[in-house]
Amino acid sequence: MNAIAGIYGSRTSLSEIETMVKLMGHRGRSKQIIREKTFTGIELDTLKQEGEQSGKKEKILFSGKIYNAEELKKLLDGPETRYEHRDDLLVLDLYQSRGKDSVKLLEGVFAFAVYDEEKGLLMARDPFGIEPLYISEDEKEILFASEMKAMSSMKGGFREFPIGSIYEEGKGFEKYYSIPEKSGKIRSFDAAVKGIRDHLERAVKKRIERERPFGVYLSGGLDSSIIAAITAEKVQGIDSFAVGMKGSEDLKHARLCAEYLGTNHHEYVYDLKEMLSVLPDVIYHLESYDAALVRSSVANFLLARLAGEKADVVFSGEGADELFCGYSQFRTMNEEEANEEMVEMLGTLHSTGLQRGDRMSLTQGIRARVPFLDPHMVEYAMRIPLSMKIGPQGQEKWILRKAYEDMLPEEILYRKKDKFSVGAGSSEKLAEVAEKTISDREFLEMKVTPAGNALRSKEELMYYKIFKEFYPEPSVERSIDFTKVI
Repeated sequence: MNAIAGIYGSRTSLSEIETMVKLMGHRGRSKQIIREKTFTGIELDTLKQEGEQSGKKEKILFSGKIYNAEELKKLLDGPETRYEHRDDLLVLDLYQSRGKDSVKLLEGVFAFAVYDEEKGLLMARDPFGIEPLYISEDEKEILFASEMKAMSSMKGGFREFPIGSIYEEGKGFEKYYSIPEKSGKIRSFDAAVKGIRDHLERAVKKRIERERPFGVYLSGGLDSSIIAAITAEKVQGIDSFAVGMKGSEDLKHARLCAEYLGTNHHEYVYDLKEMLSVLPDVIYHLESYDAALVRSSVANFLLARLAGEKADVVFSGEGADELFCGYSQFRTMNEEEANEEMVEMLGTLHSTGLQRGDRMSLTQGIRARVPFLDPHMVEYAMRIPLSMKIGPQGQEKWILRKAYEDMLPEEILYRKKDKFSVGAGSSEKLAEVAEKTISDREFLEMKVTPAGNALRSKEELMYYKIFKEFYPEPSVERSIDFTKVI
């Protein structure tokens, strides 16, 4: 289940929801439609839906994947066959038996809406916002959808559904999950190493879907290489995917890592002409004009296109930098400052790396899984002190590197961190185009957008002009919290 859209209130319109869903057609083909007196909704999926929800007073629209489904089935009386490939029905039955508190039991990525004839509308989004969701509400109706483009015609505006939250009609939003503060520091380095490996292995294992073709994104950097190494131990000949410009560091290191791990490796080389040709599609699907995010999304789009030829599901190393102090600014921070920075980064990842991963992968009909952001992994990592995450010579992610010394070659373990677009060799190419095509005068005249956002470079202005061609409505730009985009 890859997308939802619905309207709840005195006015319901199937044609309006169908128009919204059409704009998200890349997220799925088959449809499940719910029509009630005060609720109309559609769910998209890449797989054909089987089974019915009829005969019950509660109905659900669900997008995502529940990883602890086998454990949750034991809490219910229904036959297990009811829940085969039907996480939506599992979540619905849990709601019927335990109410809104059932959300706290879910481990996975999800955005869903439950229509209850007696209690009204309940909605929820997963702890880190891996699954996207947007909402528009007024005194008459509530509209929601998985992507901004489906909400772009909302004259009254809309906003992103808060991560780790539920919404109840008449009560508003309630936080059910908060990114944990460090509750107790782990004192032993060896114990921390073991804990990382145990938690991450479980996170990878629960995300492997053997009934669907899957693979791993492999940039040759530490994070994706660790995920590839763990996965390669469990699945012989796993497909790995890498992209970059000719001679890029990513292609070189990914090839080295793939050979070491024995993956079935695929790579694709692109040039500036191809980057410019896909740029409009990237910005349309990304729903942002932030320069750093667009730049990396171009490479991610081409990576997803390559992976889409072989896989339905891919694993990504997203989240490791935020958990293990992978950015240079952590070197100069004390424990308290680093903790605050990690919480802030994890809390805004849904509008940066996770948005890129979701939108770019779904352009090709594949789902990106992020084992590092398993809540158990996150909670454990947050207990590891800064002194273990930053090495004696200031090396970022020190304990993560040490934890996998026996599984990866040294050249991968201690490779200097680069942003995805830098490693792929394309970071400066689009900026150079912007410098040549946008004059100083044009940049000064358009430096501040009508929504009041400051454009930080000519490159960003180049992206903004394309963005406005697709999204001229002010409501779309206002929905972007630009201060949190990095």
